Amino acid sequence: MWIQKEIRLKARPRGFHLVTEDILRQLPELEKVSVGMLNVFIKHTSASLTINENADPTVRQDFESFFNRTVPEDEPYYKHTYEGSDDLPSHLKSSILGCSLNIPVTHGRLNLGIWQGIYLCEHRNHGGSRELVVTLQGE
Repeated sequence: MWIQKEIRLKARPRGFHLVTEDILRQLPELEKVSVGMLNVFIKHTSASLTINENADPTVRQDFESFFNRTVPEDEPYYKHTYEGSDDLPSHLKSSILGCSLNIPVTHGRLNLGIWQGIYLCEHRNHGGSRELVVTLQGE
């Protein structure tokens, strides 16, 4: 069985946001898959996806702090600044973290570790809603 659909995530402020439940709410077909794989792809170049700690919110704050120090805004050598000082840094952060995830599916559930969740990494100050393509394959 193959299922592919587009999922829209509501606009969120800049930062790292758990969206596992948002995705699962829009993918009821997952419950019918006993073994399979879910690919989640974000259709944007200024936001990204990752899997990490889903319990302690300070992890998400630390992620944001780390990336802001690692890829600072307002560098004089940036040329791509048409949409503001967060323009090029958002693209760099997105490339570093990535645009897709592959997650095993077992007995109708994502087979994530006990403390793992899917993050939407919003790198823009005003990114707007975000679109995901989810592709579920399995039996």
